[in-house]
Amino acid sequence: MNVPFVDLRAQHAAVREPVAKVLADTLETMDLVLGPNVRAFEAEFAWYCQTEYAIGVGSGTDALYLALRACGIHPGDEVITVANTFFATIEAILLVGAIPVFVDVDPDTYTLDPSKLEPAIGKRTRAILPVHLYGQMADMGAIMDVAERHGLVVVEDACQAHGATDRGRRAGSIGHAAAFSFYMSKNLGAYGEAGMVTTNSRATAETVQLLRNHGSASKYEHRLVGINSRLDELQASVLRVKLRHLDDWNRSRQQHARRYAELLEGVEVRRPIVREGAEHVYHLYVVRVEDRDRIREALNDVGVSTGIHYPIPIHQQVAGRGIGRIVGGLAVTETIAQRILSLPMYPELDDEQIRYVAACLRSRVDHDWNSLVKVV
Repeated sequence: MNVPFVDLRAQHAAVREPVAKVLADTLETMDLVLGPNVRAFEAEFAWYCQTEYAIGVGSGTDALYLALRACGIHPGDEVITVANTFFATIEAILLVGAIPVFVDVDPDTYTLDPSKLEPAIGKRTRAILPVHLYGQMADMGAIMDVAERHGLVVVEDACQAHGATDRGRRAGSIGHAAAFSFYMSKNLGAYGEAGMVTTNSRATAETVQLLRNHGSASKYEHRLVGINSRLDELQASVLRVKLRHLDDWNRSRQQHARRYAELLEGVEVRRPIVREGAEHVYHLYVVRVEDRDRIREALNDVGVSTGIHYPIPIHQQVAGRGIGRIVGGLAVTETIAQRILSLPMYPELDDEQIRYVAACLRSRVDHDWNSLVKVV
């Protein structure tokens, strides 16, 4: 059996007809930039996230960059974040001219450890950028408490957390602003690139609207130096169709996670830990194993595709060396980078596939090659 890490064709099959219709309708009008689908999707996504505003942009990276700019982060400011994330998190900080300050992550959830924040705050600290990783939100209650005590802005990196909650509040609704990615493999994915900034601040929303469109509120009148990062009508039309399915797809992911947990009970594999008060939407199902690389190779040999998110922490990347500063060491970050393994996870997985993945992993971890042969 072959089990892909993700199967975008399976999801497209479920929405093929309505997607084809909205694309055809949009092309018939040829109103392709900042038109009715973008406006409608912004309103629908704001409602979904329980925020006052949502502003469509070109990508999740742009959403992070524009959120930081709109929240008043300037060159020389410091932004506290983590090194266990995709590189775009740091790119956004650097693109606004700010300085990343790295703190370690919680050993259970792999998200920013709030207890590490206050020692990292200095005279130039202006913001905290927590990453909601793998589909689980960082501990926003504790993070916001620190931010409020020190007058700091909080921008949520919610690019992997569409629909996740923390104590009943949606990702993207708690900080001063948040960034979402609709990259095609995300829980809510476009057919290409797209992103969104959410916020409850009218001033922040209006600034993002200007910045995404060359700083222009009306044609040829530019109030700010912005960029070209407009969510296009074709992507917005697709995302409107798919948003209606997001909760069902997230429930399927949660069901798959429970099944993995049952099947891996008693195996020397550390399964995902969900923080009390959080709802995990499992963009990724990430386990920790010893001898990770050999196990991954063995799984690949029997048709199970896996991923590593992320194998090289930001501060150890060639492009990340020497940038910013590290406070308190990153022992947890560096340790988990050697042991984390992402198993196949997408809504359309079936029980036979999940049982096969779990059986193959169990056999390799237990070094029971005879059992592995039987599974194959």
